Amino acid sequence: MEFDVGARLRELRMAAGMSQRDLADRAGVTHGLISMIERNRNSPSVASLRKILGGIPTTMSEFFDEEQAGRDRIFFAAGELTDLTSRIVPRGRGAAGRMAFRQVGDARAHDLQILHERYEAGADTGPTMLEHASHEGGVVISGEIEVTVGDQVRRLKAGEAYLFDSRIPHRFRNLGKEPCEVVSACTPPYL
Repeated sequence: MEFDVGARLRELRMAAGMSQRDLADRAGVTHGLISMIERNRNSPSVASLRKILGGIPTTMSEFFDEEQAGRDRIFFAAGELTDLTSRIVPRGRGAAGRMAFRQVGDARAHDLQILHERYEAGADTGPTMLEHASHEGGVVISGEIEVTVGDQVRRLKAGEAYLFDSRIPHRFRNLGKEPCEVVSACTPPYL
């Protein structure tokens, strides 16, 4: 069964007692964007959805994992990671441009978010640079990823890594023809 991003956003917004305009104001986005997402006429970028969820407030992990199971677990099979983003499908792009972020366990309980990230060819966190009060780092496992942090841009290959203050505007893009996989960590969690 396909995850309904619009219905889930509407459910959380209404549970918080907010109108679409209230949420738009709190998140710093247009009312039209909230409306389009809730009607599934717009598939938000990771950056846009994170910004909107910050207005509720809720994390992407809580958004996609309604049950929040496994809070005190220690070990996780590959299929037990929490899928945070693969259900956000860029309109008209098919598999190209998709990103999948899978989280290990309950990031809030440990104040540490560990992600297995997959960027298909053409994937991009969006033209709006990400910014959040955290620190993050990662290691490229396969493929290549362009990482922009402030005015620094670097294309990283398998085995190379990054570590930075996430308050600096940043962006991730797969400009290659092959998928890219990254294992990353962020504290405190932001997705």
